[in-house]
Amino acid sequence: MKYLKQIIIVLAAVFFTQIVSAQTADEIVNKYIDALGGKEKLAQLKTLKMNGSMNVMGTDVGITVTVVNGVGTRTDIDVPGMAEGYMIVTPTKGWNFLPYQGQTGAEEISDDQLKAGQGQIDLQSPFMNYKEKGHKVELSGKENVNGIECYKLKFTNKNGKVSTIYIDTKNYYRVKSVTTINVNGQDTEEETSYADFRKTPEGYTLPFSQTIPNGTIVYNSIEINKPVDESIFTVK
Repeated sequence: MKYLKQIIIVLAAVFFTQIVSAQTADEIVNKYIDALGGKEKLAQLKTLKMNGSMNVMGTDVGITVTVVNGVGTRTDIDVPGMAEGYMIVTPTKGWNFLPYQGQTGAEEISDDQLKAGQGQIDLQSPFMNYKEKGHKVELSGKENVNGIECYKLKFTNKNGKVSTIYIDTKNYYRVKSVTTINVNGQDTEEETSYADFRKTPEGYTLPFSQTIPNGTIVYNSIEINKPVDESIFTVK
């Protein structure tokens, strides 16, 4: 009976810890959504177009990111003196055309890359109503990111793709995200950092600086809920 009592106490402690962790993770998620603009405002976010540039070895490369919620995301890449490249992700397929990497035409991306990129299509944030969408969020403690104390969240989307999201403990902005992607048979960690957060006239708080493995993209304009021709997400 003594051992049975000990087992019950241990199980109760584990169960209680799981509940507390879940509540804490949900609290962080809710504050992150509030920091973006709040649920009501995010529900009104239908399209987004971000125009910017990235300096690569002394050359300014034009970057335009266009997203239609639930439909697709397209990144156009303008390298001076070359054909314009692009990357497209939709709920079912994805393509890229990167002429500066020797491609002569659009190629379908791998299933793993598609799963990793589909979170970008959820313009209203994969965190919003994440349980109803089939995603999972777990709190993995705290970690310092470039001098910023962050909550470390393990985000598993409905397709099983796992990302680690770092949320600033003070303002609840997303500071960094890390996703493992399989490229040519090898697992590669894709890390993205976010900075220069500004409030748009529409009331959304978004990062105007985004650092990826190739460099830092600085956005000079962000257009919200403007009409978008959805044919741009189709490769002909």
